[in-house]
Amino acid sequence: MNVTAWVLAPVAVALIVAVAAVLVVIVAVKGTAPSDRATVLKAVAEVIRAIRGTRR
Repeated sequence: MNVTAWVLAPVAVALIVAVAAVLVVIVAVKGTAPSDRATVLKAVAEVIRAIRGTRR
């Protein structure tokens, strides 16, 4: 593989992970009451942090 592919591979992976996170949020928030959205978003953020390994 050439240098361009080595540089673009991590960028593509990061983009795919970001799109997946946005889709998870959309699916999680869809159909929830406005008063529960903050709780749902907090839970999704905790899951994403746990997957990345940066949970505090």
